[in-house]
Amino acid sequence: MQRIEIKAEQFFELLKLKDTPMWEIFSQMIDGNEKEIIFLDNEDKVIFNYILPPDQEKLEEDRKEFSKQFSDKLANFN
Repeated sequence: MQRIEIKAEQFFELLKLKDTPMWEIFSQMIDGNEKEIIFLDNEDKVIFNYILPPDQEKLEEDRKEFSKQFSDKLANFN
């Protein structure tokens, strides 16, 4: 499995500047092979990781699950 390390702060800043969803970038990275995407802080410590699936269908399932979990967490703050 290929490992891809990403500086989280710069990645999310770039997404914001380009007004591009993270899932669109992930979609463009799909090539039939799983990839481990590792998000690092500015000190190269792992913040979190994500296993990019080999196909668009699984990516869409992941996106829906992420959105649901994120919405649930936001609801708990209110």
